[in-house]
Amino acid sequence: MEGVPAPHTGWTFLTNHARVLAAIADNRSARIRDIAAHCRLTERAVQKIISDLEQDGYLSHTRAGRGNTYRIEPAKVLRHPAEAGLTVAALLSLLAEDEAGRSRQPETGAHGA
Repeated sequence: MEGVPAPHTGWTFLTNHARVLAAIADNRSARIRDIAAHCRLTERAVQKIISDLEQDGYLSHTRAGRGNTYRIEPAKVLRHPAEAGLTVAALLSLLAEDEAGRSRQPETGAHGA
């Protein structure tokens, strides 16, 4: 996929579950291979994350030919007590706003001081 950043080591602000969910929100029929490449994860890790999300009701899928079409449950509340009341839709909205802002701005290195 174009624009995929280089691999990163160390801690990050978003979990792999959030990254996979955001990738699916961008393309509801994305292949596991494409999600894995975008998120810099193995296909096996993406399969496990999708299974976790489906098991807890955040995601479901239907077969569409040889692939899947995913459905995100936007009203589902995030799991951590610190995000009590924050929905999947709100999280994805924040991530989409950030992505839209980044695609409009030329890359200049660090933002702000």
